[in-house]
Amino acid sequence: MSALRIVRLANFVTPSSGGLRTALRELGSGYLAAGHHPVLIVPGERETDEETAQGRVITLPGPVLPGTGGYRVLTARRRLREVLEGIGTDRLEVSDRTTLRWTGEWARRHRIPSVMVSHETADGVLRTWGVPAVAAGRAADRINLRSAWAYSRIVCTTEWAEREFLRVGARNVVRAPLGVDLSRCRPGRRDTALRERYTRGADVLLVLGSRLSVEKRPGTALDALAELRNRGVRAVLVVAGEGPLRSSLVRRARAQRLPALFLGHVADREAMADLQAAADICLAPGPAETFGLSALEALACGTPVVASASSALPEVIGDAGVAAADHATSFADAVQTLLARPEQDRRAAARARAELFSWENSVAAFLSAHDAPLAKIPAPRRPDGAPR
Repeated sequence: MSALRIVRLANFVTPSSGGLRTALRELGSGYLAAGHHPVLIVPGERETDEETAQGRVITLPGPVLPGTGGYRVLTARRRLREVLEGIGTDRLEVSDRTTLRWTGEWARRHRIPSVMVSHETADGVLRTWGVPAVAAGRAADRINLRSAWAYSRIVCTTEWAEREFLRVGARNVVRAPLGVDLSRCRPGRRDTALRERYTRGADVLLVLGSRLSVEKRPGTALDALAELRNRGVRAVLVVAGEGPLRSSLVRRARAQRLPALFLGHVADREAMADLQAAADICLAPGPAETFGLSALEALACGTPVVASASSALPEVIGDAGVAAADHATSFADAVQTLLARPEQDRRAAARARAELFSWENSVAAFLSAHDAPLAKIPAPRRPDGAPR
């Protein structure tokens, strides 16, 4: 089979986006390295078209969704159809299970194999927005049935994410885990001086790397910090991320006199890795996460993770972290459980867990979902850059 033009569509991506933006970049670079022609189409302020390290990136004008902190969506269907047909789409990959589901039907009519990537569970997102569990489950089932019909395949990054499709009898689901940059994210980045700069004499440095939006539940991190301080644990929290909840979280931290520092979006990936390596514990409170790239990056830096037991992260972090119920007491208990382990042991376990995931393997799995050849994918490399 010759090289394929793999067109990828994504909404809800901004310059300050986290995991989704990382996944799009790494997969696009991998497709390009494998000899294919990846094209990413995302919404933006104006129309642009450029060649990048992850392949061709096209931006189409899309309105900002109010209350989302700058997220835009592709709403001009006619223009998007023109682009899809004009560039000669061989494969379609969609990272949006709601507003772009019509593109699966478009691909079906044009006999183009299509893939939808499930980055968050439908019922999980609905529940975080306050929809009762029973109603959320029923709505999610309807959404997932339509998605399974519209696309040739549904790609889930974890078994946990796969369950909601299997629940409705979908038979076109495949699993493809995401990966982590083991060279950039490494325990050797741990800097005592950087840690002391953030702790300012405290004993424990907690880090939250997350978009500050409702579905991510960043408030749970502040709840856990308050509970730990009440227990006499001298902990501080550094928050790396932007989003519509930032101002309310800052006000709350000040009102409660909690030692929480809000950095905003950390665009420098090297600086973010330094922060993750300096931390003692990473918090991942999002209950609807289907993978959790920020948490995996923390593990690769040698930092164990406390994750929401409602999410897929317990499957990802394994024994390199602790799963906690979605409330302050459980998160604080989990933090103390990890701190009770010898530092060298808990950091070694975190790194060992992360080494099970690589972007090379992820690219291979995604290309397999596209029925695309794998022969040109570079051989996996060790963290020091040498071939394995």
